[in-house]
Amino acid sequence: MSLFFRGVSMASGSFCADRNALGRRVSKSLGFHLLQKQHHQHIRQFSFHSYSGSGSNPFNESMHATTILSVRKGNKVVVMGDGQITQGGSLVVKPNAKKVRRLGDGGEIICGFAGVTSDAITLMERLEKRIEMYPGQVTRACVELSKLWRTDKYLRRLEALLIVVDKDVSLTLDGTGNVIESNDGIVAVGSGGSYALAAARALLDVPDYDAEMICKKSMDVAAELCVYTNNNYTTEIIEIQKSDEGDKNKSKSKK
Repeated sequence: MSLFFRGVSMASGSFCADRNALGRRVSKSLGFHLLQKQHHQHIRQFSFHSYSGSGSNPFNESMHATTILSVRKGNKVVVMGDGQITQGGSLVVKPNAKKVRRLGDGGEIICGFAGVTSDAITLMERLEKRIEMYPGQVTRACVELSKLWRTDKYLRRLEALLIVVDKDVSLTLDGTGNVIESNDGIVAVGSGGSYALAAARALLDVPDYDAEMICKKSMDVAAELCVYTNNNYTTEIIEIQKSDEGDKNKSKSKK
């Protein structure tokens, strides 16, 4: 009888040992998969912080892969944008895209965009509706679009940066609720925007350079320094009449 119980105890002990070993192997396996999952999450977070600007998706490398510049000088307001579309950071899929367009019934407003084309077109359509609601009030239309862009659960996912100009103001819009008016009449967005902005400010005081020439020279600088910017430019110009300047000065003096 004692031999029987001894055999049973030895068998149960070996069973417990096997069960403990199996539990250790399962826990190690689960721990490995947990660490692997955390590693992939860390990689995704790193990619998001590396490539995204102010948006919520890690695609945002394409958001910056362009250059849009606007210069206001004398009786001209010029908006110029390059035509390169880059996919994956290394593949040029189109060299002559049009990223600068006119808005409004008479085309008195110019809009340039950097980002996903479909998102930018959606935002420009919404902006046109606001312009129709508030005719002659570009700043208010942009503020209303910015509020909608910020609060709407669908629009807040759109990834783009907009430059909106008319004969009076030059504005920059992003998806964080900012509507920024330029103090010197020069605005730029995109991967080459900093280069173009710096060059334009350096050339603004040159007497013989008008707004279009400053834009051209500055965009050439950006195209040489930024791999996402080419020399196929789209240019839109607003000619400011003297009567418009006089009306603007009168409104300022009333304020």
